[in-house]
Amino acid sequence: MKIKTAMLIDDEEIDQRQYKRVLKKSGLVENIIAFTYADEAFDYLKNNEDIEIDVVFLDINMPRMNGFEFLEKVTHELHHRFTDVVLIMLTTSLDPKDRERAKAYEIVRDFINKPLEISHVEHAVEILEGVRV
Repeated sequence: MKIKTAMLIDDEEIDQRQYKRVLKKSGLVENIIAFTYADEAFDYLKNNEDIEIDVVFLDINMPRMNGFEFLEKVTHELHHRFTDVVLIMLTTSLDPKDRERAKAYEIVRDFINKPLEISHVEHAVEILEGVRV
């Protein structure tokens, strides 16, 4: 199974470029939609209901709207579209409270420490296969 469309939300341009390379190099992702700001990603999802996202890689610490605020909005306003989406939190935070807070959201399937690696993409595919059975 491949990831047809992956959404990447990270405010760090260097990280985003690196993660796009990782996603492409994995050979497991067909399309990548990337956003620097979570509010722009949310607006895109809200205004493009026909777009199907398989996996979202979401940074926690971002300006304007952080990863948890994005989760709140998606959970309340777009939950019906996220039942089969694999949402993976990305962070540099070592605070266990962040991990616990992420677990409180049913749509969060994994929580990984940056940087994103090919093994994480492979794991996302495994999770996606389990969700789409």
